[in-house]
Amino acid sequence: MKNYILSLIEQGEHQQQDFKYKITDAQKLAKSVSAFANTDGGRLLIGVRDDGQVAGVRSEEEIYMMHAAAYTYCRPQPSIRFDTHIVNGRTVVVATVPPSDKRPIFALNKEDGERSAYIRINDENILASPVHLRLWREQQSALPVVTTYEDTHALVLETLQNNPPLTLNQLTRRTRLPRQQVVNLLARFIRYDLATWQYDAPQFLFTAR
Repeated sequence: MKNYILSLIEQGEHQQQDFKYKITDAQKLAKSVSAFANTDGGRLLIGVRDDGQVAGVRSEEEIYMMHAAAYTYCRPQPSIRFDTHIVNGRTVVVATVPPSDKRPIFALNKEDGERSAYIRINDENILASPVHLRLWREQQSALPVVTTYEDTHALVLETLQNNPPLTLNQLTRRTRLPRQQVVNLLARFIRYDLATWQYDAPQFLFTAR
């Protein structure tokens, strides 16, 4: 198993892999779990420094906090598997998170009880946009979506087609529609491949297909 873990470390951090040196806050780990579950899945190598050096998990408390992150600070509870490996006499825990079929998976803030959903973009955990949240809710709904093409649909699509990629706020201002209505329409358009999104830190941009 030593060679397997070292081969993972050689890949570095990327869309589906993150290193955690140690766990001092289960809530921070929950953000990574949320991001992986809401995107393509991934794994956390716990006990590995950012530079790839194996530090090891040093206490049972850290292992307990890993479980707390997955099962106490995430809602709904994601599927996650923990595997323990010994590398050069040090313990590395691999937490494997598959993509969830119950999106969004939220990470809870233990201070105020608020919840936030994240997505994974390259090697970063990014707060999901309102459009992502709406899209996931539509995808989870058992009810069929019936859409009547209206003037507002045409207005939003034409605005997307006739401009460079726009933020949600820019699109709302240009169409002069209620913000939530724009969110709902963007989610619908993305679902049916009429629009797409991209991330240009620190904001999401939307454009027509």
